[in-house]
Amino acid sequence: MEEFASTNRRGFIKQSLTLGALATLSAVPNWSTAKAKEVRLTILHSNDVHSRIEPFPMDGSRYQGLAGVARRSSLINKIRAEEAQVLLVDSGDMFQGTPYFNMFEGKLELELMSKLGYEAGTFGNHEFDNGIDGLVKHLDKATFPFLTANYDFSGTLLEGKTQEYTIINKGDLRIGLTGVGIDIEGLVDPNNYKGMKYLDPIPVVNRVAKMLKEEKGCDLVIVLSHLGYTYSDDKVSDLKLAANTQHVDIILGGHTHTFLDEPTRVKNRQGNEVLVNQMGFAGIRLGRLDVVFNKATGKKQVFANHYAIDHRLDGQTLASL
Repeated sequence: MEEFASTNRRGFIKQSLTLGALATLSAVPNWSTAKAKEVRLTILHSNDVHSRIEPFPMDGSRYQGLAGVARRSSLINKIRAEEAQVLLVDSGDMFQGTPYFNMFEGKLELELMSKLGYEAGTFGNHEFDNGIDGLVKHLDKATFPFLTANYDFSGTLLEGKTQEYTIINKGDLRIGLTGVGIDIEGLVDPNNYKGMKYLDPIPVVNRVAKMLKEEKGCDLVIVLSHLGYTYSDDKVSDLKLAANTQHVDIILGGHTHTFLDEPTRVKNRQGNEVLVNQMGFAGIRLGRLDVVFNKATGKKQVFANHYAIDHRLDGQTLASL
């Protein structure tokens, strides 16, 4: 049985990480002296940014002064300068929430994410707010693939413009990624997704994950999910997906705007742990998982952290992106 241990730095994540240690990221373990058989991947992830390009205004609201793309860019660039293998992904609902979406219809969000170097994303329900034709209009501004394994776009303008999965090589590691979205019936005007078919994500993920692990030889399988963290009814959530799958290692979620201080660990059908993580909304936090692989034994360790995106990351402007 594959071992997938998860280690959490509680002092580092307390109070959304005050970022006092940002200069050195000292709370993240340093493996510079680790044995050669160990390799490491740093996963950075966001979800439900909702067109929050600039920080929340200083108006006395709960999230005043938080978030902002320029700040996120500064943090991402710093981590990339310090780590050899970094993967940056998003779990949907990039669109809708500020006048930037009303004015630019998603074009600006996709351009900025491309400049930040996102390597994969999935659709949330708000990606359909301007309809399939509105989504296609600016989709070419994204330099990264959209992974939508349980949305069948056959016969629509989106046919052939999304992928079931992608494989990204980072050094000696082979990472397989797939993406799934929530059933958008009742969330989106039916005319905005006309012709799209929703597929049950559990069998879809099982099929794709098995292929990625057994046929494609991936060391790690990650699901970008916009299903939602958990529900009180039988609706498929990230927790339910994790428990009913095989071959999945990590689920990076969205939709429910859940602020997790540490990943939730769920036993899958094989008795192995699946890590489920989500970073709230609006780009207020950036998630980080450092996965350490022992290629000789097949064991993995995960060190989980997250960062508050606030004024301590100031210094870069949108004009510089």
